Parts: sequence; C-alpha cells; structure tokens
Amino acid sequence: MGLNQPSRSQPQYEQNPDYDLSKPLPSNGLGLYQKLPSYGDAHFSLFMRKLFIKAMGYSEDALSRPIVGIINTYSSFNPCHANVPQLIDAVKRGVQLNGGLAIDFPTISLHESFSSPTSMFLRNLMSMDTEEMIRAQPVDSVVLIGGCDKTTPAQLMGGISANKPIIHLVTGPMMPGNFQGVRVGACTDCRSNWAKFRAGTLDIEDIAALNEELAPTSGTCGVMGTASTMACLLVALGMMPLNSATAPAVSSARLRIAEQTGAYAVQLAKNPLPPQTLLTKESFLNAITVLQALGGSTNAIVHLMAILNRHPTLAGTITPATIDEIGRKTPLLLDLKPSGENYMTDFHAAGGMPALLHELKPLLHLNVMTVTSRTLGEELALHPVPRLQSSSPLSGIIRPFTQPLYPSSSLVVFTQGNLSPSGSAVLKASASLYKHLLRHRGPAVVFSSSADLASRIDDPNLPVTPDSVLVLRGIGPVGNPGMPEAGLIPIPRKLASQGVKDMLRISDGRMSGTAGGTIVLHVSPEGADPDSVLGIVQDGDMIVCDVEQRLLSVELDEETIRARIEAKRRRIASGEEKSAWKERETIRGYAGLYAREVNGPEEGVDFRFLTATGPRG
Repeated sequence: MGLNQPSRSQPQYEQNPDYDLSKPLPSNGLGLYQKLPSYGDAHFSLFMRKLFIKAMGYSEDALSRPIVGIINTYSSFNPCHANVPQLIDAVKRGVQLNGGLAIDFPTISLHESFSSPTSMFLRNLMSMDTEEMIRAQPVDSVVLIGGCDKTTPAQLMGGISANKPIIHLVTGPMMPGNFQGVRVGACTDCRSNWAKFRAGTLDIEDIAALNEELAPTSGTCGVMGTASTMACLLVALGMMPLNSATAPAVSSARLRIAEQTGAYAVQLAKNPLPPQTLLTKESFLNAITVLQALGGSTNAIVHLMAILNRHPTLAGTITPATIDEIGRKTPLLLDLKPSGENYMTDFHAAGGMPALLHELKPLLHLNVMTVTSRTLGEELALHPVPRLQSSSPLSGIIRPFTQPLYPSSSLVVFTQGNLSPSGSAVLKASASLYKHLLRHRGPAVVFSSSADLASRIDDPNLPVTPDSVLVLRGIGPVGNPGMPEAGLIPIPRKLASQGVKDMLRISDGRMSGTAGGTIVLHVSPEGADPDSVLGIVQDGDMIVCDVEQRLLSVELDEETIRARIEAKRRRIASGEEKSAWKERETIRGYAGLYAREVNGPEEGVDFRFLTATGPRG
C-alpha cells in the first residue's frame, strides 16, 4: 500500500450505504444493524448509534465486524471474580484474532458472603438483568463471565430466555491454603473447623490463623461446592468447552481458556447456535449424570430446575424425581470434599472434566451438541484420557467406573412421605458422616426461624440427644426471602462438646454445597405456607427418614395434620401468629415482587412470570 493510499480503516463516505436513504438497511439483523432504538427513522437511529460509539474511538472497519458482547461481573465486593478484568482482556484477544469486535458491558455481580439476606434472593434479579441487556444491545453472541455460586445459573437462565448465542466462561477455583502443615480450603474446611471451634476443640488463636489461609487466592471455593458444581455442569450441558471448568483462577491456563472462549464466541456469532436450539432434554440428562458422579452441590438441583423451566420446549419434562432416578444408576467417581478428601486443583491435575466424562461415557448421550459446534462424543475424541503413573497421588482422584467412591445416589430426592409431598426434599447421602442416620427415627426438636435457632441451639437445657431430629423451618423462599444457606443446622454445643459430629437435620432452606452432614433440605411446601406439614411439626413428634425407601415423614395421622393446619390458619387470621405468606401482599419493591412471584424448589425458586410458561397469577 502506498503512503498516499487511504487505509482500509479510513472512511469512504461516498460508498457508505448506511447514509443512502433510498435503500433499506440490511435486514440480516447483525452487528450494529440490530436492536436499533425506536426513533421512528431507522437510518437516523443507526446514524445516532454510530456517532456515539465512535466517541469510544471505533473505526468503520471495526464496526463492520460481528459483535461479541462480554458480560463484565467484576466487583470489589466479589473475590470470586477478582480476575475478571484479566479474563476480559484475554477474551477480547480471542475475539479480535478471529475477526470479531469485542465489547464488554456490566451486569449485577453477586457474592454469597456480600449479599444480604442471601445471594439466592438476587439470583432472579441478575437473570433479569442478563436477559434484558442481551436483548437490548446489538450483540451477535455473548460471553457470560461468572463464577460465584448464583452467577452462572442466573446468567444461563437469562441467556436461555434471551436466546442469543451464548458461551460461558467461569472465573475458576482458588488454590488451597496451608494450616499447621495441612492443606485447607474454602469452604468445607471453613465449616468443619468452625464446628471444632464451637465445640471448644479449636482455640481462638487457631481459628483466627485459619481465617488467613482458607481463601489464599482469588477464585471460587476450591472444593465441590455450588460454584465448582455449576462449572462442571456447564461443560456437561455443552455450554462451555470440555477443558473450561477446573483450571485455577490464578493460572495461565485460565487465561488461555478465556482466549479460546473468545474464538468460539466469534464462531457462534457467524454460525448462530442459540441455547434453545443447542440444549435438549439429553443435555440435561447428561448434566444430572455428571452431578451425581461429582457428589455435587444440592443447590445445583434447584438451579437446574430453574434453568430447565426457562426453556420453552423442555419446561416440566424433568423433575427432581428424574435426578433421583439417574442417581440410582450413577456411581460417585470424584474424591473431592465434601464427599471426599481433595480439592479442585487435584481434579484439574488429574485430567478434569474430560477425564471424568470418559469414565461416564456408558451413561452419557454423546450425540448432544456443544458450543464448539461439535457433539460431546466428538469433543471427547479430541481429549484423550490423560496418562497418570500408578504411583501418582492423583490416580485416585477420579475413580474408575467399576471402583467408585460411593456406589450410587450421592444425591437422594425423597419421593415418599408427608413432609415433602412436592418431591423436592434432597439429601447428599455421600456426605453423611454417620451412615446409620440414613435410616433413622427420632423425636423432633423444632426451631421456627433462624433467630429462634440462634437463641436456643446452645442452651444447655435444650431437650436434645444424639437421636433427636433437628427441624428448622421459616427459611424457605418466602419464609426468609431467598431461601438462605441456613440449612446446615449446627450441632448443639452440649452435644458437640461430647464429640457428636452429625445428626439428622431437616429444613425448608438450602445449605452451601461445600457443607456435609446428614441434612435434608428444600422441604416443600415450605413452613411459611399455611398448608405445609413441616409448618405444624411440634417438639417430640416422631420423624422417620429412610433413604433406601426415599421416605421422609412425620408420624401423624391425617386427622391430626388437618386439625393442626386449621388451628394455624385461625391463629394467622386473628393476628396471633405472624405469617410471611400473608405479609407478602404488602411488601414493596423487589422484596415484594420476590415474595409474591417466587415458586418452590421443585420448580427452581424462579419467578413465575420469568418461566417459559409465563405468568400464572
């Protein structure tokens, strides 16, 4: 090119068809030509759009490329997302090396420890933000950057509803720390050591020192908690490349994955594969199989139901009972906390998701499509099983299919009994510390709310024994907005000091995926519902839990249950008993919207008007 010859990026005004008012604008709906604001004159709308985007320094050449949107969820309140600025730079590199234009834009950022009352309360709001920003802006495909527990499900929920081509990029797990020569990491070790501190076997100096080591780097929790579970399920669903789930947040591998993600995003922009097309029932069945093989978070069940019920043709085709059915034939193959002993860095070094999926091939639908435009089977063929020396400590991280860590049903869904007739109650059986509790009958010790629990759980006069069943209600989606992770009811101090480490516990709330113990969660209808059986359980009532029979019941006859429910209704009507269910009609703002529109855990704790079936009153 000669020195006086204009470069490609210099404007060619006389050749620019955008300003020829006699010709319609391109109808392909790509790049800047899509989603024009409603000024009544399409040419003027495009003119205004271009003049403002040029204020950012873009040339006509840049603006002619496919546009890849990058969702920026960085926040100084979110250590799980501390590496997002680096990831955005790497994604942009991948986009621009492949002929696209990368433009990042912000949405809500959620972190579990910095969202009151709980990040789950804001998950649906984040999904709305994600959906509307994808809908409103001129993007041909979108990279969804998330990591902390509720961000990735929120993004996929919103992405399915918007139905633009999307691809996920997770921030990655943190590295483990070290305490007194032993590896520790968030957040299974947070909970187990806090229990020791409560029991008096760990002193205040030790717990303070641990606080410095449990989260030594940025990234998501380094065990098979909700963040790690959802990252692995995104791979199983086909929404991320196979190698994308496990690389540490602080590794160069994570940045290379980001660059690769940018390249795939350009491919999706040029050859659209929107999520409502890509995701099939078999995609979700694969994800459930992986969930069981991981010993994954109980929260993932709620998220999967919410994600599924955003899909117009799949809503209602899978229920929590499906998760139980698949669990009965799926072994637990991953030796990670809280069901095992290791950390996400070990899983990554042992081969990560490609290695696990190779072990699970007999149970998987290999013909499902992925965001790479290849099937899962084709992807696995490109990722051979890593070779590990038999003497390597990593050789036992991913167990052979025939030598599992737990034979089947790491996650159990109760489908029988009167306590959770909706079929939503779940137990991570593989994380039970005392296996005899998986078939247990004992008297209830009931707490009506988190405040009631906090005030009485350590009372030395609490009438509790190791055989008691601790029941906590009032922490469901409506009862305590957002269904907080308060279901990990602590062992009463007087029992913990005697060495008791596990008891049967039941609630209508959730618990962190990093937690363990014999804990039944997601009971529905929740205690706040006037018709809930959980809501009328009293101290001393006999509770029966039988995992083999999938039975969860209180031993009361139907007449007694009806009489107690009617008595409760009368107390609520008279004002003698406060009711979150009744008060939700008078709450303002987002909290009121949440309380009035949220559905149960069996449907995903989503807003009814956001589901594929639409508003239902």
